[in-house]
Parts: sequence; structure tokens; C-alpha cells
Amino acid sequence: MFPPFMKIMKPQFDLSNGIFLPHFTIPGTMPSLNEYLAETGRKPQIGGKLKREYKMLASSYIRRDLRRWKAEKPIILHYVFYEPNMKRDHDNVFSFASKSIQDALQDCKVIENDGWKQIVNFTHDFYLDRINPRIEVYLEEIDDEM
Repeated sequence: MFPPFMKIMKPQFDLSNGIFLPHFTIPGTMPSLNEYLAETGRKPQIGGKLKREYKMLASSYIRRDLRRWKAEKPIILHYVFYEPNMKRDHDNVFSFASKSIQDALQDCKVIENDGWKQIVNFTHDFYLDRINPRIEVYLEEIDDEM
């Protein structure tokens, strides 16, 4: 059974008001930061290859789900991770995936750049789903009067 904190945890953003946010889903999991660093430590070229592979994987799902959607304003990225178990630390799960996904968004021309002016912030939520692990990413455009 889930630990008590899993039952009361609520997403950091709320879609119950019926607002549609452009989003995409990557099935499965991505390597953790520790796994990426271990590969890079063995041989730097392997680490680079791993990053390219997962950026290409993310790009394929971005193109599939977002089609030709392009952000016209700065965005907040809302990451929702569904992990198959609780073995990996949140920051290790998020770090490598975030970098790969943001680079893929730039390559797919959804965002012009992955700098401070285009991505003003992000949230990340974590849940367990032993049957269907995945990463869902929602893109929220905001007014750029910040």
C-alpha cells in the first residue's frame, strides 16, 4: 500500500477548472541523473549518446502530441512523473528528464530557447503507477509582463 503522504498529495497545478493545456506524454521512464553520470564516468561519449537518444525519444512524442503547436509567450512547464516504484530519488528522476525534454522542446521549435525568457519556471509532481509509468508534461503560457 502507498505511504500516507501519497494519499494527501495534490498536484501543484489544477486542471479541474476545464482549462486545456497543451501537453505530451512519454511512456516509461528516463534514466536518473545518477545513471547518466555513471555512464559519463565510464566513457564520456556514452553519456553524450544516452542524452541524444532520450532527447530524440522525447522529440518523437512532442511531435506526436503537440503536432505544430508553438509557444507564443513564456511558459511554465508542469512535469508529472509516474514512477513504477519509489526506488529513485525525486531529484534524480527529474534532473536528466528535464534537461532532455527542454532540449527536445527547443529542437522541435515548440520554444525558441530553453533560457529564462522562454521557460520562466516549472513544477514537478511524482506519483506511483506500477502498470503505466510515464512522464506527462503540460505547457502553460503566461503573460510576459514579469
